[in-house]
Amino acid sequence: MLPEVKALIDHFKLEPLPIESTLFASTYRSETLLPDGGNYGTAIVGLYCDEPRSVSLFHKLTVDEVWHFYAGDPMRLVLLYPDGSSRDVILGSNPLSGQQVQFVVPAGVWQAGHMLAGGRYSLYGCTMAPGFTSAMFIGGTKSELLAQYPDRAADITLLGIADGHETHMPEGQG
Repeated sequence: MLPEVKALIDHFKLEPLPIESTLFASTYRSETLLPDGGNYGTAIVGLYCDEPRSVSLFHKLTVDEVWHFYAGDPMRLVLLYPDGSSRDVILGSNPLSGQQVQFVVPAGVWQAGHMLAGGRYSLYGCTMAPGFTSAMFIGGTKSELLAQYPDRAADITLLGIADGHETHMPEGQG
């Protein structure tokens, strides 16, 4: 493990997120609650790296999610839209070269992410309003996604959840 990766993991107290497979820490949950008991807003900090392996496996949410790039090397979000289209978004620190420092993934879009090859780490954050609850999350299996997006087979093979594995986030996670 790179020393700077270990330092970031220790500093933020990052732990693996179930199902999604990324290193993360919850950094904010609003004290004000919605009528259903959920938080008005939530935020996390996350880290993509090769050792330990940290990526975001395909999942979709029932509300928009705002991604923020903080530090390190560029990362890629792979987005699979309900209409069958797809898109890659590169988040990084060089907006003048087309990298995004902030990007909104719309509700209902399959999303996955990873650090670009050759990088050391990618430090990012995500915010949501209303705040994240386990009920908002569903993971995408390889067979399900391959049937809908065969043109993205390489990404789905790399970042899809293995068939037969859990796709629902345990209560109280994220």
